[in-house]
Amino acid sequence: MSADPDLPVAIGLDIGGTHLRAARVDADGVIQSELWRPTRRGSEDVLADSLELIAELRTARTAGVGVGIPGQVDAQRRNVLSGGYVDLSALPFAGRVQEATGLPVAIENDAAMALLAEKSIGAAQTYANVVLLTVGTGIGGAVLEQGQLLRGRGTAGQLGHLVTDPAGPVCLCGRRGCLETFSSGSSLARHVAEAGLPPGTRIEDLLDRMPEPVATAVVTAWAGPLRQAIDSLVAALNPDLVLLGGGLGHQAVSALQRLPEPVRSWYDAPIRPAALGPEAGVIGAGLAALRFTRAERKIVVLVNGVPASGKSTVARQLGDALGWPVLSLDTVKQPFLDALPPGDRSFNRTLGRASYRAMFDVIRDAPAGSSFVLDAWFGFQPVERLAEAVKAAGVDGCAELWCEAPPEEIGRRYAERAERRGAGHPGLEYVPELIDLAHRAGPTGLLPMRRQDTTKDLDLPAVLSWARDALRTPLQFFS
Repeated sequence: MSADPDLPVAIGLDIGGTHLRAARVDADGVIQSELWRPTRRGSEDVLADSLELIAELRTARTAGVGVGIPGQVDAQRRNVLSGGYVDLSALPFAGRVQEATGLPVAIENDAAMALLAEKSIGAAQTYANVVLLTVGTGIGGAVLEQGQLLRGRGTAGQLGHLVTDPAGPVCLCGRRGCLETFSSGSSLARHVAEAGLPPGTRIEDLLDRMPEPVATAVVTAWAGPLRQAIDSLVAALNPDLVLLGGGLGHQAVSALQRLPEPVRSWYDAPIRPAALGPEAGVIGAGLAALRFTRAERKIVVLVNGVPASGKSTVARQLGDALGWPVLSLDTVKQPFLDALPPGDRSFNRTLGRASYRAMFDVIRDAPAGSSFVLDAWFGFQPVERLAEAVKAAGVDGCAELWCEAPPEEIGRRYAERAERRGAGHPGLEYVPELIDLAHRAGPTGLLPMRRQDTTKDLDLPAVLSWARDALRTPLQFFS
């Protein structure tokens, strides 16, 4: 359970073709309690079962409900547009749940919920571009591009409906030969029956029997189209990572490893099992509900440090991992230094203060729910200015990542880059002053803070875990 018993929790629902799962989830993605029952096919039956599970799991701290639904889901409008093995498209599902419970309800495609969980606490934490295929009764999919769900016109990610054989079996979507008709759990049962094997034969049983011809044929018929689809997705999307999740994700990875070695090509990405298994859907749904309930918050991580402390590299890595835009004081300031006549240090600092204000004005004017990584040396003016700027920008979740290195190393870095720095920046004569500053400088002392030694690799999972904890509670000292 969460370390703080007063923090809100949410109920995540994952409506699968075989099981309806529900869990009470905290902000760390920890399942506090979980229930499940077989999925009934009628939409009203699914709604009734969902409401019963919510009622059993609900506590006084329950802040909302998240629901992962198979098929096409318009998350913004909270509409189910099409269904598959469970069709809820004729039902205003989110509205009915909200009306019955009085809780805010977030809905999303079930695979997208699973990918949210993997990105938050699972195998995708340190990656910005990820493809997830969930292999269960059917096959779902979701894609992260630069840390954000790829939505297209609203419902992108229906990866189970990539056609791998136009002459293949008819799919629930109406087309022939979709990946789901070859490589899902339900299609495995068909392959097994066609091979004359006993009903209930599992993929693990078949892998154990390889290289027997019958077992090899069934594994190839089941996993071969999946390999084909993954190769196409890698060529089209160039992801950092392909994850296989759902109830058969681990088995699918094992089956792919037993296929003949794929032909070497230009396109490649690691294929790994999702870390959270069948629980990914309910965890992601719970986390989505908690995010939905705090969607009005603006959240900022300050990556702070003296010049040449390595903060810009850290900020870029953190921004990529979180999928948040990075606002850099130097990036804002440099075009003015390039365009205006050369000035002295005083002029440079004046532009720095103006750029500082510009960064926070961007945050102020951003829509509610926006999140940013800020890259700057925040100690060049009084911390009271920072407090005022954060408050004026409407930020209520803020944390500081303090970047440091031995002062002599900072001086060496600055000297090494001095000739490459843009117009208006101090030259080599600044190095002794910078080394002295690095001896004296420290974090703001205003915010939840973590130190980062930039002579060492960034431990992204640890930093992301810290950021989740640090940003969870609204700021008090700015109120």
